[in-house]
Amino acid sequence: MEKQVTLATEVTYSGIGLHSGKDVTMTLQPGKPGTGIVFVRTDLPGQPEIHARAELVTSTLKATTLSENGAQVFTVEHLLGALFAMGVDNCRIRMDAPEPPVTDGSGLVFAQLVQKAGRKEQEAEKKIYVVDKSFSVYDGDKFLIMLPYDGTRVSFTSVNVHPLLGTQYYDVLLDEETFLKEIAPARTIGFMHEVEQMRKMGLGLGGNLENALVYDDTKCLSVPRFPDELVRHKILDVLGDMSLIGPWKGHIIAVKSGHSYNSQLAKQIIAYREGK
Repeated sequence: MEKQVTLATEVTYSGIGLHSGKDVTMTLQPGKPGTGIVFVRTDLPGQPEIHARAELVTSTLKATTLSENGAQVFTVEHLLGALFAMGVDNCRIRMDAPEPPVTDGSGLVFAQLVQKAGRKEQEAEKKIYVVDKSFSVYDGDKFLIMLPYDGTRVSFTSVNVHPLLGTQYYDVLLDEETFLKEIAPARTIGFMHEVEQMRKMGLGLGGNLENALVYDDTKCLSVPRFPDELVRHKILDVLGDMSLIGPWKGHIIAVKSGHSYNSQLAKQIIAYREGK
């Protein structure tokens, strides 16, 4: 029987949010068995809690937003992806702003925070959802499917018109070592031609050439960590968004998909499980 896992002690990190540009101090704390991942908005009256669950996703515009108890948190996918890949089931995330720190734009710092805090097994059994049928979301030539598989695997095809990006494919059978080396360091991507519009929408205010992989029309303005960093980061996003159904084993195959597809698939799976 596999046991649930939480942090051994708390760990704190301060920075700015990717989209809000707001200063934030985040503390990851051990969570009680069976409580899952819970965000706590310490800056709001009553310190409302927002649970990391698929049914609480209220927006997927450029990031994933969770809303509960009159409060919200957004751009949570990188942190959630790291907690999922590092096997953390229960954690309280106290934040004094609505958005976790962007760190370096990847999931690596969050994974390192888990390593710094340490992990401990709990007495409760870990309930892993082993995919037993296929699920899918299709929209023209874009799709996301989840199939039965003995392991946690993601195969992603990204297609981008930028001359330096084009078609990228990456396939990963997830374990902690592979995540830390191949997926966690991959940063979010941005394009200079989108920056002005995004900032008018109040997005991308905390982004820069170090915490995002930024491209203009012809070249990359940042220093890439991988030649296919875009598709690796897409996999991080998938892991974060799909962690909202809890621990799972299956094979996700994605083509040109994004947060909206992830959310739709997660909600489809939750509805199926509740209807069984």
